[in-house]
Amino acid sequence: MREKLMAALKEAMKSKETTRVNTIRMVQSAIKDLEIANRTKPDATVTDGDIAQLLSKLVKQREESAKVYDEGGRPELAAKEREEIAIITGFMPKQLSDDEVTEAIKAAIAETGAASIKDMGKVMALLKERFPGQMDFAKASGQIKAQLG
Repeated sequence: MREKLMAALKEAMKSKETTRVNTIRMVQSAIKDLEIANRTKPDATVTDGDIAQLLSKLVKQREESAKVYDEGGRPELAAKEREEIAIITGFMPKQLSDDEVTEAIKAAIAETGAASIKDMGKVMALLKERFPGQMDFAKASGQIKAQLG
C-alpha cells in the first residue's frame, strides 16, 4: 500500500494536482505517526491492515468536519473535505456490501462459538483481523448485538 501511495504522489506531483499531493502527503504523515506510536510495542511493524484502518479513521474525521462546515455555513470548506475523502477512499480496500458484512458476522460468530453479548469482543477482534478497513465496525457491532441478543 505504501508503494501505491508513493506512486500516486509522484503522479500527482507531475500533473500538478495540489489537493491530491497535499492529501497523499497528509496520509503518509499519518502512517509515519502510526509507526512512531507503534515503536514501543513488541510487534512494531505497520501492516496494510493497519493502514486500511487508519484510512477509514481519516475518512470519518473528514466526514465529521464536512458536516460541521455545512452546519456552520461554510460550503467551500465542506467541499474541500469531501474532495479529500474521495482521494483517500481511492486507496482503501474494497468495502464489503451489507450482505457480505452479514455473512462475515455469521461466520465469525460460528467460528468463535459466541453465544451471548459477552462474546462480542471475540467476534469483533476476528472481524477486525480479517477485514481491516473493509467494513464500518460501528455498524457491524450493532448487527453483532442483534444476532447475539
